[in-house]
Amino acid sequence: MNEHPFDAKQTAQVLNDALPYLQRFIGKTIVIKYGGNAMIDETLKHSFAQNIVLMKTVGIKPIVVHGGGPQIAELLHKLNIESTFVDGLRVTTNDTMDVVEMVLGASVNKHIVSLLNQHGGNAVGITGKDANVIRAEKLHYSPRDVDGKTPPEIIDIGHVGRITQVNRTLLDTLIHGDFIPVIAPIGVGVDGQSYNINADIVAGKLAEVLQAEKLLLLTNIAGIQDKQGNVLTGLHTKDVTALMDDGTIHSGMIPKVQCAVDAVNQGVKRAHIIDGRVRHAVLLELFTHEGVGTLITNESLNA
Repeated sequence: MNEHPFDAKQTAQVLNDALPYLQRFIGKTIVIKYGGNAMIDETLKHSFAQNIVLMKTVGIKPIVVHGGGPQIAELLHKLNIESTFVDGLRVTTNDTMDVVEMVLGASVNKHIVSLLNQHGGNAVGITGKDANVIRAEKLHYSPRDVDGKTPPEIIDIGHVGRITQVNRTLLDTLIHGDFIPVIAPIGVGVDGQSYNINADIVAGKLAEVLQAEKLLLLTNIAGIQDKQGNVLTGLHTKDVTALMDDGTIHSGMIPKVQCAVDAVNQGVKRAHIIDGRVRHAVLLELFTHEGVGTLITNESLNA
């Protein structure tokens, strides 16, 4: 006899509640940017891997794009290389670029692949340089003009790239081959130069090119917040742009939020900025009504 009938009934109810969402997303591509605490905390790392493998098992097509800021910062510190940021983008010198490639393309990428495969996945790790998946050129960056009066200043942030083209051939091969692609955000120029690209931006661009059903961006905060610190659970893209214009969204959140808006404006149905500090955050956002972050869309928020 079952000693825990309540637990069994509760589990059955959870699965039943998730059914409409499972039916909606089967066969659909979902791009997930993996970063923050979810990449550091051991419990969160394993719950993330389980979430991705479960998605794949039920017929969803997940693509993982990962960051690695803390790991890069740690190695730079050990090598006495100073880190500088402009609006959340790491200024990337020649020495820094070597470290970025070493950390993202090797240790972090392979660790994520191993973790997914450990939980029953069939993951393959690549960088944007492989098969020229991500073509890039040097980013000539201008900080966001908030007051509307200051002329834009062009800042040299080194080997930071702007995506010029995404070659989806390898991605399609991996997806149709039943693999889980795990992508390090490094692009390559026509001259073979490597470029460090913000992982959120890469995830957003891949979601656009693949016309993904959803873009999920994991963060270390509960979601987009107003000036009083209240989480805004659902926003139209126009509302998000207004929050950036008035300075409510600022600094390191700008690239993340802007790429979500761009993706939605280019055909991705919904983007989500979710709290990666919550166990099983990906599944909670996909398969429950409440979610764990902020939804960004051009659709009706009641849809």
